Amino acid sequence: MQIEIRGAERLSFRERQVVALKELGYTNGQVARRLGLSPSTVATLFNRARTKGYQVVLVLGGDPLGIFGAEEDEAHADGGAEETEV
Repeated sequence: MQIEIRGAERLSFRERQVVALKELGYTNGQVARRLGLSPSTVATLFNRARTKGYQVVLVLGGDPLGIFGAEEDEAHADGGAEETEV
């Protein structure tokens, strides 16, 4: 799995580090220990990054969620996937 931070050019290097770890589910304390910062500095960097705006996209390789089965693979291979209107 990879993460992509869209809008990262607006963030400082430290903000990018904090955003990546926070978006992966780490707590302020865990991020602080990993980066050698205080938890309050992590909170400040994360909040500042949020005000600058960014979007995190998870890039999953293959089918790690197990949501595509053989039926879909065969339909896509034949080019005959059914369309349904909503």
